[in-house]
Amino acid sequence: MSANGPLQGKVALVTGGSRGLGRAMALGFADAGADVIIASRKLENCQAVASEIEAKGRRALALACHVGHWDDLDEVVEQSYDAFGRVDVLVNNAGMSLLYESLPSVTESMWDKVVDLNLKGPFRLTVLVGTRMANSPHGGSIINVSSTGSIRPAPGMLPYDAAKAGVNALTAGFAHAFGPTVRVNCIMPGPFMTDVTAAWDIPAFEKAARATFALQRGGQPHEIVGAALYFATDASSFTTGAILRVDGGIP
Repeated sequence: MSANGPLQGKVALVTGGSRGLGRAMALGFADAGADVIIASRKLENCQAVASEIEAKGRRALALACHVGHWDDLDEVVEQSYDAFGRVDVLVNNAGMSLLYESLPSVTESMWDKVVDLNLKGPFRLTVLVGTRMANSPHGGSIINVSSTGSIRPAPGMLPYDAAKAGVNALTAGFAHAFGPTVRVNCIMPGPFMTDVTAAWDIPAFEKAARATFALQRGGQPHEIVGAALYFATDASSFTTGAILRVDGGIP
């Protein structure tokens, strides 16, 4: 870690920060000099990442919460500001999809679980943190994490893809709501090789990737960090309301 990293003196809050892309971004922010708050459902997993961050010489806070539960988010924000006094970077990364056999098999409960976590939670947390950022002398950066499914919806993931399309809309709306001192942008990942790939037919995926992706493979979690640092730092000082595809060139 550089003593003069681009996020030195900053505080980042990453939801879904205990694994996958969230963990990679949390560690990347720490390497860039930030103190990091990791919020996810399982406290022990958050604590494990917090230990990794502290080993880098940065401060860390592990918080257990369910991003899809509206009232949980007030407590996340209060604890974050109590501990650090500020949040400079918010990453709305927590997300999930549910498998279903057919569209008629999607229940109201399934729909609500997916939309609450992927759309309602980011809306509420952005309202809470963005309002504080806008009223502070520091401003801030909010980074949403969408999905290429938001622009290429698939029948087997429609609730998730619809929610992520909503995240794209929130990005543009909040950029205007909280400008000029708060920037709101979105990373739109394609397929990344995280723990969710355990449910994939990997040989079939790799064959399709070789045939159709420009880079002929799925992404590795560390490959999201450059995009996150761009939006988190002053490198993107004239960028807001933007959606950046990080997808290996899928068609």
